[in-house]
Amino acid sequence: MPETTPYRRVLVKLSGEALAAPDGFWLHPPMLAALAEDIREAIGHGIEIAIVVGGGNLIRGARISQAGWIDRATGDSLGMMATVMNSLAIETALNAAGVQARTMSAVSMPTICETYARQPALHHLDKGQVVVLAGGTGNPYFTTDTAAVLRAAELRCDAVLKATQVDGVYSADPKRDPEAIRYDTITHDEAIARDLKVMDTAAFALARESKLTLVVGSVHAPSSVTAILTGRSVSTRVVP
Repeated sequence: MPETTPYRRVLVKLSGEALAAPDGFWLHPPMLAALAEDIREAIGHGIEIAIVVGGGNLIRGARISQAGWIDRATGDSLGMMATVMNSLAIETALNAAGVQARTMSAVSMPTICETYARQPALHHLDKGQVVVLAGGTGNPYFTTDTAAVLRAAELRCDAVLKATQVDGVYSADPKRDPEAIRYDTITHDEAIARDLKVMDTAAFALARESKLTLVVGSVHAPSSVTAILTGRSVSTRVVP
């Protein structure tokens, strides 16, 4: 019997860096294949999945704009296009694993993928397809974390799963501070007040306003998405 999960529809937020190969190449096919199998397993538990992925394995708009030779809005536009590239790679891996997937971009690219609109996205999810949401919010100055929470609220998701480099939310960076404490559960207000860095403040604030649960766990755990959502893997819940 499939393990039970409290979530019917979840938006999975992935960092672009999670897709990179150990040698630094921007995509790692074994990682994409493992992710696709993980998502397929989660769907087998009755969970509907949407995905937002960053573009940090290719470019970070805020970082290159700090160099001074390009403005922030243009840098963020480059970052949005990077997320489209990653999203198409994820869509391809999912389809190869037998999972129906559709990329929808907030930045209109009709010859490459479908343009994001809420009602068609809801229709795809209702049919059991995975929707890969590219292009961030479609606007500069907003992170893909904020885009993930925004899309989760629009698409009636029960939770946002942020698959990150650590197994939850800590009081400090556990890689730098061995005394850092991992939280099992924390509220949005506490996360904002303590300036915890797992998501930016705008994303936390939107999640609080939308009463969305955030689940934070490690992208490196075996079957990470499924294991976290079914409670087999350690995670932190950030709750209203």
